[in-house]
Amino acid sequence: MVDSGLGARPGTGQVEAPPRRILVIGPSWLGDMVMTQSMFKLLARAAGTVIEVLAPPVFSPLLSRMPEVGDCIASPFQSGHLDLRARYRLGRELAERKYDQAIILPNSWKSALTPYWARIPVRTGYVGEQRWGLVNDMRRLDKRKLPMTVQRFAALATAEDDTRPKIDSVRPMLKSYPRAQQSAARCVDVEVEGGPVLALIPGARYGPAKRWPAEYFAQLASSILDRGWRVWLFGSSGDAKLAADINHRCAGKCVDLSARTTIDQAIDLMSLAAVIVSNDSGMMHVAAALGKPLVAIFGSTDPGHTPPLSPNSKVVYLGLSCSPCFKRECPLHHLNCLTGVTPGHVLDAVDEVAG
Repeated sequence: MVDSGLGARPGTGQVEAPPRRILVIGPSWLGDMVMTQSMFKLLARAAGTVIEVLAPPVFSPLLSRMPEVGDCIASPFQSGHLDLRARYRLGRELAERKYDQAIILPNSWKSALTPYWARIPVRTGYVGEQRWGLVNDMRRLDKRKLPMTVQRFAALATAEDDTRPKIDSVRPMLKSYPRAQQSAARCVDVEVEGGPVLALIPGARYGPAKRWPAEYFAQLASSILDRGWRVWLFGSSGDAKLAADINHRCAGKCVDLSARTTIDQAIDLMSLAAVIVSNDSGMMHVAAALGKPLVAIFGSTDPGHTPPLSPNSKVVYLGLSCSPCFKRECPLHHLNCLTGVTPGHVLDAVDEVAG
């Protein structure tokens, strides 16, 4: 007798369908990875759906915070490398998992190779780099209908003719618990108890045109320190010099956590903050998903495209005639979109979101 893979519900005699297995080829940017949770939430509404994500290993701690994700498969591919042999080998390994669908978020040709070689029958993605056949559920992106990145991700979880997905009910949400917070604090030797904390995220991996000036961050920090608050600086190893500059301008009164935390620890420590101030960056999206009062400073990018997805956030954006240009560096060499945002403006926004 051949096993059909179907089982009967106990006591009902009804045949129960096997779980639907979906492989998501994740993005390479932290903020984008946070926003994919909206798509995961939509997919998980169908009972029995199993979602697994192929992503850079650095994102595993973040994905483990998303209850919709069943497994994170560490991508062995190096950024900027084709790695055809490795993609084929991984595709053949993943074929054993018998996925029903792959959702391919990057628009590159190479990102569609592994699900193709995994023989996944439905491979969904937007029109990209000549990947007809590799992607067989091809969607054409209407940027006017879907102006936000999170909407574009979420739309791939629905049928092509569905209306614009409503994001409010599926916002990204990351949890943090006291035991993890205390553990993270011990690891970096900071005090959990004390005055309120202002968390500052001064970096932005994309480039200088997204970074509010260090001297402005320092002036804001000094004003907050004078109120008896504490100031914690967050960032990656690439932000360490910037954070050190800000702390130096504050006579070393800030707690510099740049390059000292994992993503997991940063999440838990940021959850202790009373208010967070950030450039438009991946960590801004993490802060929004934590639901913390947040002030987000936008320069060369568009808050209508990648806004913080939290009702507790306030965007500071001048909207100059040259904005948004989406450039890594200011093409006009003045950076007025950021230098025009004064520390006083941001301090007012901090007071507003702090209630």
